[in-house]
Amino acid sequence: MDNMEIENYRPDYILDITKDVCPITFVKVRLKIEKMADGETLEILLFGLEPVKNVPQAVTELGHSILSLDRKILDENRSRSGVHRLVIKKNGIT
Repeated sequence: MDNMEIENYRPDYILDITKDVCPITFVKVRLKIEKMADGETLEILLFGLEPVKNVPQAVTELGHSILSLDRKILDENRSRSGVHRLVIKKNGIT
């Protein structure tokens, strides 16, 4: 996806874990993924370096796809430092 597609993309679900810390961040992501159908997408809002590193790695280890990972613009005038937007796609595990 290019930047314009990412900005306008509407995922099937959104999960804000910006107030959580590892390992709770991944626990919440995994529970949400388990409730999703194959092919559905999830936007995850992450805060801090540890979740930005660990959550995408864990998601791919489970066999799901990372569609994008970028800084999240929270309003038109500024962005909150450290908040990232991760978009994933649930893949069927065989």
